[in-house]
Amino acid sequence: MTKRKRYSAEFKAKVALEAIREELTTAELAKKYNIHPTMISGWKRTAIENMASAFGAQATADPTISAADVEKLHAKIGQLVIERGFFVRSLQSHPRHWRQKAVKKYHSDLSVRRQCSLLSLARSSLYYQPRGESAENLAFMEIIDRQFLETPWYGSRQMARHMQRAGHKCGRHRVRRLMKLMRLVPIYQEPKTSRKHPEHKIYPYLLRDLAITRPNQVWCADITYIPMRRGFLYLVAIMDWHSRKVLSWRLSNSMDAGFCVEALKEALAKYGTPEIFNSDQGSQFTSIDVTGVLHDAKVKISMDGRGRWIDNRMIERLWRSLKYECVYLNAFETGSDARDGIGSWLSYYNERRPHSSHGLLTPDEAYGSRSPNLKIAA
Repeated sequence: MTKRKRYSAEFKAKVALEAIREELTTAELAKKYNIHPTMISGWKRTAIENMASAFGAQATADPTISAADVEKLHAKIGQLVIERGFFVRSLQSHPRHWRQKAVKKYHSDLSVRRQCSLLSLARSSLYYQPRGESAENLAFMEIIDRQFLETPWYGSRQMARHMQRAGHKCGRHRVRRLMKLMRLVPIYQEPKTSRKHPEHKIYPYLLRDLAITRPNQVWCADITYIPMRRGFLYLVAIMDWHSRKVLSWRLSNSMDAGFCVEALKEALAKYGTPEIFNSDQGSQFTSIDVTGVLHDAKVKISMDGRGRWIDNRMIERLWRSLKYECVYLNAFETGSDARDGIGSWLSYYNERRPHSSHGLLTPDEAYGSRSPNLKIAA
């Protein structure tokens, strides 16, 4: 049996810090340090969760405990033993994939072996490591992304035919998996192909037949895939629906909700609160982290219907312009390159590029103006 390799805390901290900086994709970091991408994501998450403890107050001296307190503690221990038995039996009734997610590989007090014992899991089931995407798959993803902007009604079958006619050996099942990874959902999809998070609440769509006539009436948000020379990143943007102004954005090498929360908080801090916030049903936007921020700000939450990309069409049109005018013209090497390039284009889009819906006004001017829209003369 091959012995598992152990990494020092200093090495983990170094890799986690590079992942947090997001200069390189997870695939590039894995190749650089010869470790699996899943480990990097785990170290990054652990570093972020435990970062606040570094600034905590100094621990105070342990207080003395009286005999009466000892008796109370013994009684409490007996109660906890009974409760532990109850909770262990309850946890064992959950499906295996749910219990696997409950295991924390870097828990400070409980070893993985002990956690698996409490959850009735085989420890070996935790160590399966999925492989990263090959260079061929990354090339296919870029081709699929370009074609989907031209024909957003292509599902996996039609996209596979397009690939095969172009001479690429790429079957329907591979296309379907890559499209799912890239969050591409065709207009005409089959029933029940959109999978939301089973534990997250889905909110109704509030924009049907609503006249959107002023800034900060409705904001919308979405995530898109950004191809790099090696690997890919994810981009989230918050847009004001009326003016088309991009209020905030973030790049990330992982699809957790953290970078969406950061972008949302920045937009709220800079521009106040909208009446309605619209997004798709992706697990990032339905998460408690995002919806909690909106509830605290007293913002109404609206979500697209399943497979209804047209419900969030304003920001979908932004992705097309961004990719054809910026991303596809530049082969970004690092996260900082992508951040600088995309940031420059979004500044141009907001400040100097007149939007067709506002005539001669740029999104910045339309956001700051209360006057009626100017239309281009025929």
